[in-house]
Amino acid sequence: MKINRYIVPLILLACLLAALPVRAQYVGSGSSTFAFLDLPVSSRQNALGGENISIRDGELSSAFANPALLGSMTHNILQLGYAYYGTNHFGSVMYGYNFGRSKFENQVTNDGQPDRPNYFAVGIHYLDYGRMPYAETNGELTGASFGARDILLEAAYARQLGEMFTVGVALKPIMSFYESYSSFALGADVGAHFQMRDTTLQIGLALKNIGWQLKGFYSDESGQRLEMLPINLELGINYRVKHAPLRFSLTIHNIQRWDLSYPLLNESEDIKPVGVFDMMMRHTIWAIDIVPKSEKFYFTLSYNHRRRQEFYLQDQRSLAGFAAGVGLRIKMLRLGFAMSQMSKQNFTYQVSLALDVNSLMK
Repeated sequence: MKINRYIVPLILLACLLAALPVRAQYVGSGSSTFAFLDLPVSSRQNALGGENISIRDGELSSAFANPALLGSMTHNILQLGYAYYGTNHFGSVMYGYNFGRSKFENQVTNDGQPDRPNYFAVGIHYLDYGRMPYAETNGELTGASFGARDILLEAAYARQLGEMFTVGVALKPIMSFYESYSSFALGADVGAHFQMRDTTLQIGLALKNIGWQLKGFYSDESGQRLEMLPINLELGINYRVKHAPLRFSLTIHNIQRWDLSYPLLNESEDIKPVGVFDMMMRHTIWAIDIVPKSEKFYFTLSYNHRRRQEFYLQDQRSLAGFAAGVGLRIKMLRLGFAMSQMSKQNFTYQVSLALDVNSLMK
């Protein structure tokens, strides 16, 4: 099996980036920054619990969760996305393009697309926190305000190795601007994907947010304060029932770190430590898809236990941790909508629109 000459240098570069954060971990507090990287980039990912790295169904945005999910069906796809987080606005633009020529002349894939073996995509994601008021140290408002925003640029490349295995890598420049403070970082993702020939079983593996902060928000007496990116090792598996329109998915995230709890301020004796089973469940995201064989429609329900535990309010009813979404393909368009609850009074609504540019050229 011959591997394309470009994929090896890209993976080696990503591995080098993976080693460098070890140094950054001991600069400053060792905590991570750019937490917005954990936000779902599309309604499809939101509906699947915020993260899914194993379902390869032609959804372009999935490649920004795992670059190995690029494929022949993501060629010439333009996708737009928008999410509303209370007062925050999240938008994204993504485009996929495949290039190269197969060793077999005029070969086409199962979906009727020419077999271009090099899968590529670019995207920009933008999070605007809105305007926030200035205040004095005593809390008195000054009447002025300031803005804050995060920007992520991403370029992903993947190549299929054989009929059932795909590998991919993504490079990610990251920028944040908060009032007069700014920061810049460089990150990368590496991923792999395996699927059976009949696609009933799919497995994904991804190491995400490899990299480090190049410019910190501020400096102290020891120099510039640098922090890690929120690195995340994930394993995903999904199984599609052969004779029923059902697909079950499990995503295991943050494999590199067992303890996902947070230190609590004003901790009292009544607060119990997180148990082993609870902690184990916080690493999992469960989802079920109702999707026909044609894949022109889907309805998704998911459960994210970590989100449930972190956003759930005691003695109050809440759907925190649960998410639902629907999607529809209409000729050249693919529409998606998802809804999830982050707290008792905060629902997140996310919409996506994908255009198949190939259809416009026919």
